[in-house]
Amino acid sequence: MDDLLRLDDKLNPDQRLIRDTVRSFVADRVLPHVGDWFDQAVFPARELAPELGALGLLGMHLQGYGCAGTDAVSYGVACRELEAGDSGLRSFVSVQGSLAMYPIWKYGSDEQKEEWLPRMAAGEAIGCFGLTEPDHGSDPAGMRTYAKKDGTDWVLNGSKMWITNGSVADVAVVWAQTDDGIRGFVVPTSTPGFSAPEIHKKMSLRASVTSSLYFDDVRLPASAALPGVTGLRGPLSCLSEARYGIVWGVTGAARACLESAVEYAKTRVQFSKPIGSFQLTQEKLAWMYVGTAQAGLTALHLGSLKDAGQLEPRQISFGKLANVRAALDIARQARSILGGNGITLEYPVIRHMNNLESVLTYEGTQEIHTLVLGEALTGMAAYR
Repeated sequence: MDDLLRLDDKLNPDQRLIRDTVRSFVADRVLPHVGDWFDQAVFPARELAPELGALGLLGMHLQGYGCAGTDAVSYGVACRELEAGDSGLRSFVSVQGSLAMYPIWKYGSDEQKEEWLPRMAAGEAIGCFGLTEPDHGSDPAGMRTYAKKDGTDWVLNGSKMWITNGSVADVAVVWAQTDDGIRGFVVPTSTPGFSAPEIHKKMSLRASVTSSLYFDDVRLPASAALPGVTGLRGPLSCLSEARYGIVWGVTGAARACLESAVEYAKTRVQFSKPIGSFQLTQEKLAWMYVGTAQAGLTALHLGSLKDAGQLEPRQISFGKLANVRAALDIARQARSILGGNGITLEYPVIRHMNNLESVLTYEGTQEIHTLVLGEALTGMAAYR
């Protein structure tokens, strides 16, 4: 399908190489299998992680420790191509790099960085991020998970929910209340008292590992605490990194749905001619392209701001709100063009549509990002 606005002409040669490399990987290693993974509710994390690491995609926007050290637009382009395959694939890479590796890289001790980051960059160790709790999603400040000092050790108790990679992780970055405020902890999942049962019966993100985390008197050494940050600023900065990837990623899902709808409309014959020749179908496709291109423009602009060191959290909220909503609308329109075939996994549309229902909610719901923008416009916080 033509890039009518020629957005990718704005990419430099290195960014185009990353685009083509990730797109080829997704075509060869993911697309032939992801329908079955979704149907069977499995994700071969252990198999794919070393391959993703070998491509330099894990923590790719971080410097040192075996990380690729790419710019923000390159990371965004990779997220776009990964999510064109499946949101679960992009979520795996995003959680590994932006939610698990980033806090260790940004706030960790030298020992924590040396122990975990090279292995995580290579895909030899998998990480997860524990912030959301059963009763505290949009309001993480109310979390109940608590870490209490016992001599020089920490003792961690509580639970987390909706944790991507939890059941396959080697290490969890867990945020907990302490007597001194919210702190982050690097928790090896082999620690006694840690458990991570997988969440089943999902109808979205089925090709992704989603778990609960439980901490029952998990004893950690003093060195487990992230020394570089106290308070919500720590986890929220990690979420900003991951949300930036979502801004780009959903444009890949939207593009996949649009391409599927265009191809179907050109080959599906009704009333003796392709349905793509009917005005109503062309109107749908035109608006779907407009939405996809506008989302791509937003992602590219925010990437430029991030590379210039000028990106603000409220700008990321704009991108997350606008682009996920657009991608979900495009997926729904694509499903209508495909008719009954749109609900089968022979086509990617229903899979993307179901996945985007989760993307709309996780890492900041549509409602929360709406209120972030409302506060930016009025100067008044409506959610406090």
